Amino acid sequence: MKRVLHSWQGTAALVLCLAALASLPLMAVDAPSPFGTGTVVLVLLMVAGAALVSFTKLSQPLLATILFVAAHLAVWLLLAGIAGNEGQATLAFFLLVAASWLLAWRCVSVLSGIRPKSQAGDTFLRLLIPAIFGAWILILWEAATRGAGIPFIILPPPSSIGARLASSVPILWADVQQTIFKAVLFGYVVGCASGFVVAIIADRIAFLRRGLLPIGNMVSALPIIGVAPIMVMWFGFDWQSKAAVVIIMTFFPMLVNTVAGLAASGAMERDLMRSYASDYWQTLIKLRLPAAMPFIFNALKINSTLALIGAIVAEFFGTPIVGMGFRISTEIGRMNVDMVWAEIAVAALIGSVFYGVVALGERATTFWHPSNRGG
Repeated sequence: MKRVLHSWQGTAALVLCLAALASLPLMAVDAPSPFGTGTVVLVLLMVAGAALVSFTKLSQPLLATILFVAAHLAVWLLLAGIAGNEGQATLAFFLLVAASWLLAWRCVSVLSGIRPKSQAGDTFLRLLIPAIFGAWILILWEAATRGAGIPFIILPPPSSIGARLASSVPILWADVQQTIFKAVLFGYVVGCASGFVVAIIADRIAFLRRGLLPIGNMVSALPIIGVAPIMVMWFGFDWQSKAAVVIIMTFFPMLVNTVAGLAASGAMERDLMRSYASDYWQTLIKLRLPAAMPFIFNALKINSTLALIGAIVAEFFGTPIVGMGFRISTEIGRMNVDMVWAEIAVAALIGSVFYGVVALGERATTFWHPSNRGG
């Protein structure tokens, strides 16, 4: 009983498998090409067998492998069979998809309990577990949209979005060059750098600090849709106006975080620096800036997201016939929702990579900080 409760995902998967068996067939009787008997039997055996195996005392790597193979092979057979039969799935189909998902959940739980002896094994698991989690979001999305026959214009399946991505690489690359390599990168670098420099000046001049920070809080609350048209009027329709929006959006988070970080060093440390006859700049470089690095990188990570959002939204208000925001606004008007989702997927991927690069830089720079030492 204890083992059954410990592997409750396997218990639930077995119950769903039996419920699916009682609810057969997997498709409506008038489906164009229903599942073959052999496929149905194979899926049921794999799901039920893997659910029963989850109660055994196998080694964790072997158990995880069996669960992984069974869950993904079963759902692959289910999704392959639903192609061409959209909207014809019955309750049994969704029960088996849910059972496969529970097996994948159990697989992730087993993987999370493995303690690798090598750094390579630890890195592999740290990548594999979120990859399985992310893959199942797409799998469930695919099963729901195709199995239930959700209209394409409301929510296209991931397979259609992936096909559109593969067929539109030149267009997507041109949009990325216009939005990311010009507006986002330029605006991000200029906005963060100027915010950092002004923060140093404000830290040195008290009245400037007291005057700028309230203004920074106010400007941070300004809506993008109000600022973007004004920037377009000032700087034109090309990427310069989008970069200006990004600069405005990234300047004040960097300013506020850097000023707060410069004040984070302890009074005892500052007194010690003064006892060594250190001047302002020596104290700043050797004590206060290192103490402010977590705050600065926090602003860099926040701005990595804000810059991308700001540039894309700014392109809605006037741009050349290229750019991610332009493509989204144009294609949604043409009801090409798969292209819109393709642009969204590319933006999400680039934003994640951008954030990850900044996070890696933070770990390399602030390795001494307790958050990076596990302390």
